[in-house]
Amino acid sequence: LAALLITRGKEGMSLFQDGHPVVHLPVVGSREPVDVTGAGDTVIATYTLALAAGASFLEAAHLANHAGGIVVMKRGTATVSGAELRASILSWDVRDEQGEDSFSR
Repeated sequence: LAALLITRGKEGMSLFQDGHPVVHLPVVGSREPVDVTGAGDTVIATYTLALAAGASFLEAAHLANHAGGIVVMKRGTATVSGAELRASILSWDVRDEQGEDSFSR
């Protein structure tokens, strides 16, 4: 097994890779989800698609984390658009550069 991604609810995600230290990814978005229906499916689909497109395990995990963070803020079974995913990633990068807490959004 080369890598394993585990979702941990309000604790974010953890990525285990053979020969690498464990990476813990904090929750993207609000710590209080609106509806978690389909969130795991969104994470799995995004992670798998990113890997199939050539992303590293860590890149795919970050992308899946953003997708999951978006979908839990919607009611019912929801989807994530490319524009939403891009906006989330760009917002995250700006906030990280400013040294803001990941939970302050």
